[in-house]
Amino acid sequence: MTRSAEVSRKTKETEISVSVHVDGKGKADISTGVGFFDHMLDQLSRHSLIDMTIKAKGDLHIDDHHTVEDTGIAIGQALSKALGERRGIMRYASIDLAMDETLTRAAIDVSGRPFLVWNVGFSSPKIGTFDTELVREFFQALAQNAGITLHVTNHYGANNHHIAETCFKAVARVLRAALEPDPRQPDAVPSTKGSLKG
Repeated sequence: MTRSAEVSRKTKETEISVSVHVDGKGKADISTGVGFFDHMLDQLSRHSLIDMTIKAKGDLHIDDHHTVEDTGIAIGQALSKALGERRGIMRYASIDLAMDETLTRAAIDVSGRPFLVWNVGFSSPKIGTFDTELVREFFQALAQNAGITLHVTNHYGANNHHIAETCFKAVARVLRAALEPDPRQPDAVPSTKGSLKG
C-alpha cells in the first residue's frame, strides 16, 4: 500500500495544498510565504523522512496566524488520509532531542484520538518576525487533524530559535518512528479495539 495523500483547503483567509508520502526520503518543496515557518516545515519533512509538498497563500498582510494554523490542519488531514486504517504501524514513540544548549522531549501515540500536551515556553514573543505562540498553534492543528496524541516538553534552552527547532525536529523523529512498519505484525491494527480511527 502506498501511504500517500493530497489535501487542498481553501477559505477566505488561506489557500493551501499539501501532499505527503509517508515512506519517502524527507524531500521537501515548501512555500508558505513565512520564511521561518518554511524552515521549520523543512525540518519536519527532513527528519521524519516524510516527503512533503506544501504550497500556501494566506492573509499575511494581517499576520501569520491563519497561514500557520491552516497549514497544520492540511498536513494533519493529509497524514490521516495517507495512513488509512493505521494498519501495521509501530504506533508509539518518544525522544529527547538535543540541539546545542536546548533539550526537548516529544512523545506520540498515533491513536486516532487527537490531544496535545504542550509544555514549551519562549522568552520572547518573536523569532525574527515570527510569533512564537504560533509554534503551539501549528502543533495543535496538526495533532487535531492527524488524529494523534502528542506531548511536547522543552526541558531547557536559552535560544528561542533552538527551542522552536527542537520541537519540530523531535516531533519529526517520533513521527518517523511511530509510523514505521512493524515487521512482527505488518497487517494488524495495533489496538485491542481493532481500530485506530478514534
